[in-house]
Amino acid sequence: MPTEAFAIPGPGSRWRCGHCGNLTRFDVTRTRTVTEYWHFTMAGEPEVAETTVVAEEVASVMCRWCGASDRIEIVDRPTGATPDEKDLGGTP
Repeated sequence: MPTEAFAIPGPGSRWRCGHCGNLTRFDVTRTRTVTEYWHFTMAGEPEVAETTVVAEEVASVMCRWCGASDRIEIVDRPTGATPDEKDLGGTP
């Protein structure tokens, strides 16, 4: 099993299982370092009022459909163009 970290998809990308084609269901194991602002009530009950992620590493990503973990890739997200816009080439 490789020890390198998986990349986290950005705003224009997403994970895809190269084995079965899944785009929506993954089991993700990650480690986060955070700074939190804790607020305690007068009764002593804690509440995390603010969280800032300092560092994050994805250790593994596994496809929920087929169980593959060695074929996960990052692909572009769809552009959002409607089928009519694609078919008409942008002309009315």
